[in-house]
Amino acid sequence: MRTKLLVQRAAPGDIAVIDHEDLDRVSAEALVHAGVAGVVNAATSITGRYPNLGPLALVGAGIPLIDSCGPLLLRKIREGDPVRLRGDRVLVGDRLVAVGIRQSESAIRDAMATAHLALAERFESFAANTVDFMQRERDLLFGGSGLPPLAHDLARRHVLVVVRGPNHKEDLAVLGPYIRDVRPVLVGVDGGADALIEAGYRPEIIIGDMDSVSDGALRLALANGHPWRRRSPTEIVLHAYEDGHAPGGARLDNLGVPYSVVAAAGTSEDVAYLLAHEKGAETIVAVGSHGNLREFLDKGRRGMASTFLVRLRVGEILMDAKGVSRVYSPRLRTRDGLLLVGAAFAAIGAVIAVSPSLRLYVIQLFEEFRQWLFELKALL
Repeated sequence: MRTKLLVQRAAPGDIAVIDHEDLDRVSAEALVHAGVAGVVNAATSITGRYPNLGPLALVGAGIPLIDSCGPLLLRKIREGDPVRLRGDRVLVGDRLVAVGIRQSESAIRDAMATAHLALAERFESFAANTVDFMQRERDLLFGGSGLPPLAHDLARRHVLVVVRGPNHKEDLAVLGPYIRDVRPVLVGVDGGADALIEAGYRPEIIIGDMDSVSDGALRLALANGHPWRRRSPTEIVLHAYEDGHAPGGARLDNLGVPYSVVAAAGTSEDVAYLLAHEKGAETIVAVGSHGNLREFLDKGRRGMASTFLVRLRVGEILMDAKGVSRVYSPRLRTRDGLLLVGAAFAAIGAVIAVSPSLRLYVIQLFEEFRQWLFELKALL
């Protein structure tokens, strides 16, 4: 029922059976990354409400997509069943369990073109949701009400917020020199914590509802010993619903992981931006975040309202990772400079050592220098 939970156990060659209306790009790219051989959707992958990017990402990667198979599909197929796709038909063994719509790239592009015509209505709903969200979360947006205290000091520091979003791996790769030189506070939003670990970094703060982050990442909150015994453990901030209910709390309790709670109607990504802003961060760098209009719409109506208002709130210090990588010039570290000079002298010494004429020339220069020093001493 939740695609982001399914991709955690999907293996290459599997057929992913989902129930995901208006499949978003992040979920689709996660399925592509998992190496699934096909996707069967009980719902409609593109309804026409807006031009969502998920179906095109799947088909563009060569993964068959069968749509609109009906809600009973998930009752007819159990995990582990031998599923086969034949045209627009879904079979378990030789038994036909569903007939859907086999999506093609041209059909998806036509649906996206039609969906563009519905954007005006979409934005009207967005405007209504924005006003509603602002009324409900006014104290959080403009006063930081309900945000928990942090052991890590964010004041006047750079904060890097990582989300498992579009091109997050590429963004982290190009930000290597920036992370090395500036040493920003590393914040992982749910699965963004695992993205940091995979890139060779340790998240210092993990924020989210804890449904798509690994147990290994969460256990960093218990890592008072090695491998980071001289550093404080990772902080966990659990994002709860407005009423304070937090389903992820049971998981953290079972792991014995300490955590604090923040209740908010917005997305976990937006809570991370607000937390960094209210704790005095100098700059917030977003990795994997939603950047353009289509990706923005991909978050859905409620997510759009949250993201829109939060970005207005923190906009003066928020930067996209791609912008940072373009304007940041890596510093030459002292150690690297000394190694470069040492290597140059070593190369010169090796050339002199193997060349008799150069060795004789150097000896002659040394003797002339000694003679010059002797004459200088006599004059003084």
